[in-house]
Amino acid sequence: MVTEDAKAEPAAHSIVVDGLSKTYGAVQALNNISFRIKPGEIVGFLGPNGAGKTTTMKILTCFMSASAGEAQVAGFDVRNDSEAVRKKIGYLPENVPLYDDMIVYDYLRFIAEVRGVARNKRDERIQAVAALTGLQKVMSRTIFELSKGYRQRVGLAQAIIHEPDVIILDEPTTGLDPNQIIEIRDVIKTIGREKTVIFSTHILQEVTAVCDRIIIINNGEIVADGTLSSLEARAQSLEKGLIVAFEARRAAAALKSVLQGLTGVTRVVELAGRGSEQVFRVEASDESALRKALFEEEAKGQHGLRSVRHNEPTLEDIFRSFTGGATQESGATLEPAARAERPAEVEETPEEEKKEEKKEEKKEVSNA
Repeated sequence: MVTEDAKAEPAAHSIVVDGLSKTYGAVQALNNISFRIKPGEIVGFLGPNGAGKTTTMKILTCFMSASAGEAQVAGFDVRNDSEAVRKKIGYLPENVPLYDDMIVYDYLRFIAEVRGVARNKRDERIQAVAALTGLQKVMSRTIFELSKGYRQRVGLAQAIIHEPDVIILDEPTTGLDPNQIIEIRDVIKTIGREKTVIFSTHILQEVTAVCDRIIIINNGEIVADGTLSSLEARAQSLEKGLIVAFEARRAAAALKSVLQGLTGVTRVVELAGRGSEQVFRVEASDESALRKALFEEEAKGQHGLRSVRHNEPTLEDIFRSFTGGATQESGATLEPAARAERPAEVEETPEEEKKEEKKEEKKEVSNA
């Protein structure tokens, strides 16, 4: 899928991806993906586990080479100008590579030196990132002593200490408790006021809380790209009908039969019940007539009708409609772009990737 935004001139974008593909043997982890990200955007790269998110992040950060296609970050090609790209990006991998035996302050000073921060600016940058990420109280503690939430803050601090133009975060809230997640989200939003941020996640709430835009990837292909409101509109076109709830005093099959017998009804889908309710999605040729018929039938049969509302897809419905096919709860349908079958997902652990990572790590050390 190539979005309209992906056809724009690359000069106006911080990240440019054109026809990117990646294969591991017979497995296609990425299949001809293209997108653009503008300066100052916070973009959520959303997809189920194993969809291709981490592979994309590793290619953009020069830790892995693509099999085909091109990518530019901050105007530099990730294949031919990897050293320049690394200077322009801040990267927080899913598993933050911290030195547990170092004091937080010493670690950040070390990273500042490695990242080329001028000697007379290092203390200033350390204090700035400590304030931004909320690390002031733990600067004199060893990293080993820190909670998962504070370790993640240290990871964010090291990613931005050299004032990069582009911040790339891979699953930044994985393993955190709810309070820690909220704190990290706030940090990301603050960073995004001045920088371009792309972060991968499989957590739906992340994108509504933080992002200006959402790119959804599934089976190595981009299946949706847009603002939350635009994706809601697309999902709504897939999910028509009324949500009808009854008291759970009659069998679901009996209630479904009543609904199917109403004039103009074309489809009835039983949804997951909520507590003492039986819930259905009912499609009809005329929703106004359906509402009238529902209330008339309730007056005659006393079925325990509780509520009737227009179907408005939740974020989960939107996600499932683009990535997962039909489910009992959402009744969502998968768009054709996401239907391609694919071997069992091995994106995170194939031997080919491990070998390639080792090669890239050796390059990174030799270039340091």
